[in-house]
Amino acid sequence: MKCAETSPMEIPFQHRQASHCESGVMSAIVRHYGLPLSEPMAFGLSSALSFAFLPFIKLSGLPLFAYRMPPGAIIRGLQKPLGFTMRTETFRDPAKGMARLDALLAADRVVGLQTSVFWLPYMPADLRFHFNAHNVLAYGRDPANGDYLLSDPVFEAPMRCAVADLEKARFARGTLAPKGLIYYPATPPHAPDWRQAILAAIKKTTRIMLSPIPFVGVRGIARVARAIERLPAATDPQTARLYVGHLVRMQEEIGTGGGGFRYMYAAFLEEAAEAATCAALAELAEALVEIGDLWREFALTCARMIRDRDPFAPAQLAALLRAQAQREQRFFTGLARAAKSCHQSPARK
Repeated sequence: MKCAETSPMEIPFQHRQASHCESGVMSAIVRHYGLPLSEPMAFGLSSALSFAFLPFIKLSGLPLFAYRMPPGAIIRGLQKPLGFTMRTETFRDPAKGMARLDALLAADRVVGLQTSVFWLPYMPADLRFHFNAHNVLAYGRDPANGDYLLSDPVFEAPMRCAVADLEKARFARGTLAPKGLIYYPATPPHAPDWRQAILAAIKKTTRIMLSPIPFVGVRGIARVARAIERLPAATDPQTARLYVGHLVRMQEEIGTGGGGFRYMYAAFLEEAAEAATCAALAELAEALVEIGDLWREFALTCARMIRDRDPFAPAQLAALLRAQAQREQRFFTGLARAAKSCHQSPARK
């Protein structure tokens, strides 16, 4: 797949590779419309870090595991702290949805799109599965053949997409169907009181992770441990392995993954420590990196068991998850205390 080349019809736009699609798209949009914003700051300021185990929502017959807030949370979550409004539009008619995108590009708009990974032809074959909440930016069209010029944050360089392919990707059906969703700033973003915005965002994140709801936050992690412990490893090993494999795929392949999101939030805390003049946040960032490493080790342990390199032992996996829940309980309790202490102390000039 060729990368986009500059042409007179393109909007001046700087593509940057990112760790995750929605945080990468939103940091790019905010930068393009006038306010420098890193991807970790976009992720942290929107309080996007979370955990959820939703057995009543099925993906291919298996429960939903989420390591961040639902799709759209970063788009919505940045508006209040940065004092701007994002306009979102969906369409029943694909032709009208494509025409609206063309009109916005003709008006020199950079536009966010929700798409299906499966229908984006530039995606490698092993990553093309039916996931309908992948975010990209459209910033122009090739005057020679009409291809859309896309900034897909997970790629090093911009990409091209034919009209028919992008239409399929924008109007795919199924779970999280995008319905042609487009989004763009109706008003420009503004620099906030960084200290106030950061501490408010941290408070929200800790409230989510320490939530009393049994399917959310650290309680949700512990509940997954119980579910894995009850898998029928002896009577139905294929189903048990499928369940664990699904958990690993949700963690490491869909989005940035359990460890990856925690690394990103740790980077946010390091940046926030300076912006909010709160040194304790930088110290906590180091602890969160260690937690992220342990999520990656958990995924590796699962993979070795699924591939029969190690004995398949659900009880061992459950114990690892319970330990992880305890670590995150301690971490987010400490983070809540640190943010409260910083809020109560005067900001250093």
